[in-house]
Amino acid sequence: MAADARVDTHVRVALVTVPDGSTAERLGRILVEERLAACANIVPGVRSIYRWQGEVQNDAEVLVVLKTTDARGEDLSRRVTELHPYEVPEVLLLEVGGGHLPYIEWVRQQMATPRAGRP
Repeated sequence: MAADARVDTHVRVALVTVPDGSTAERLGRILVEERLAACANIVPGVRSIYRWQGEVQNDAEVLVVLKTTDARGEDLSRRVTELHPYEVPEVLLLEVGGGHLPYIEWVRQQMATPRAGRP
C-alpha cells in the first residue's frame, strides 16, 4: 500500500475543549464508562483564542482527545453536549485513515457491548 493511501479504519478521534481539568476528567470517565470512548487523553495548558458574541476571547482550556468508532461517534457527540458546561461545546470528529492496527483493533473492541456475565 502506498504511504499516502487512506484506509477506513472505522475509528474516529474526537476533540473537545473544556474549561478545566476536573471537567475533563469527569467527561472522560463518563464517556469511557458508557463505552462511547475507548480512551480519553487529557491535555492541559491549551490556550484558545476565538470570537464569541462579537468579542475576541482568550481563555485557558483543557483539551480532551477521545478515541471512538464511526458507529459511536454521533452518540458520543450528543452525550458530550449533554454533559458539557458550555452553551456551544467544541466537538470535532476526525476520521482516522490509518495507524497501528493492534491499537485500532483495541479501540474497536472497547466500543463493543460486553457480553452477559463479562465485565
